[in-house]
Amino acid sequence: MEESVKKLSEMSLDELWELFPIVLTCHCPEWADDYVGQEAVLWDALRGFKIERISHIGSTALEAIWAKPIIDLLVEIAGDEHMGRVADDIEQIGYLRMSQGEGRVSFNKGYTPQGFAKKVFHLHLRYVGDNDELYFRDYMKAHPEDAACYEQLKLGLWKKYEHDRDGYTQAKAAFVKKYTKEAKRIYPNRY
Repeated sequence: MEESVKKLSEMSLDELWELFPIVLTCHCPEWADDYVGQEAVLWDALRGFKIERISHIGSTALEAIWAKPIIDLLVEIAGDEHMGRVADDIEQIGYLRMSQGEGRVSFNKGYTPQGFAKKVFHLHLRYVGDNDELYFRDYMKAHPEDAACYEQLKLGLWKKYEHDRDGYTQAKAAFVKKYTKEAKRIYPNRY
C-alpha cells in the first residue's frame, strides 16, 4: 500500500521549512541560461499584458558569490494593468501563488511534495518602479568587495537559519537596505 504524500498546501510552515531548507552553493553558470529560458516563457505567456520589464534578480544574478540555487525573477507591469489577471496567467504556466499583498504577488515553481525540483524559480510580480532589487543587484555587480561581504554574511547565516527562511531574510535586511539606498544615490532614476 502506497503512503499518501501530503500536499504542500496542507503542510505547516515548519514542515515546509524542513522540506525546503536554505541551501547555498557556489555560482553556477547555468543559472543565466535558466533565467533566459524562463524569461522567454514569461514573455510568451504574458504577451497580452503591458509588461514593462522582466529581470533576473537575487544572488543567482551575481556571478561571483554563493547563492541559493533558486532563480529570482522580477516582472514589472504597467500601472494601469490588472495585477490579478496577470497573476492568473502566471499560474497557468505552472507557478504557485505563495503570497499576495498591495501591489505585489509572489510565486514559486519547482517546489514539490518530495522537495526541490531540479530547477526552482521565485517570481515577484510588481508594478513598474517597485524594483529595489534591481538597484541592489547592480550595486553588487559593480562593487565586488561589497558583494564578497554579502556572501560572507549569507554564509554566516546559512546554518543558523537553515530551516527559517523568514529569519534568514530578516537577518540580511539591514545590509540589503544599506546598499540599495547607496545604489539609488549613485544611480538615480536608473529604473
